[in-house]
Amino acid sequence: MKVEALDSGVVRSPRRAAEHQTHRDSPVRTCVGCRQRALIGELFRVVVVDGRLAVDERRRLPGRGAWLHPGPECLTKAERRRAFPRALRDPGALDAQAVRDHVAGGAPSETAPGHPRGRTE
Repeated sequence: MKVEALDSGVVRSPRRAAEHQTHRDSPVRTCVGCRQRALIGELFRVVVVDGRLAVDERRRLPGRGAWLHPGPECLTKAERRRAFPRALRDPGALDAQAVRDHVAGGAPSETAPGHPRGRTE
């Protein structure tokens, strides 16, 4: 087996070096429901807006975000484990209806106030 030496003096096998390079090129996040690591393209971001969970479709809303697979199983696990308040560091109960709608593929999810699809005028 061929071994590669890095600038820091750490020795890494070629296979390990390839894994490291893959993670550096594409960000990896952990789903709060199933606790599996996945590329951010496979997950969606959830943030707290006015005490409610909102899907951050553009991944640009301020604040802490939690990442979730788009399947209903992960949402169920996250709600059962009370993962959203813990991951988002927000005490108290959070309304997850917008996330449920997004996962079900129903109505557009509610986003930040002032966002065209988040207004309820």
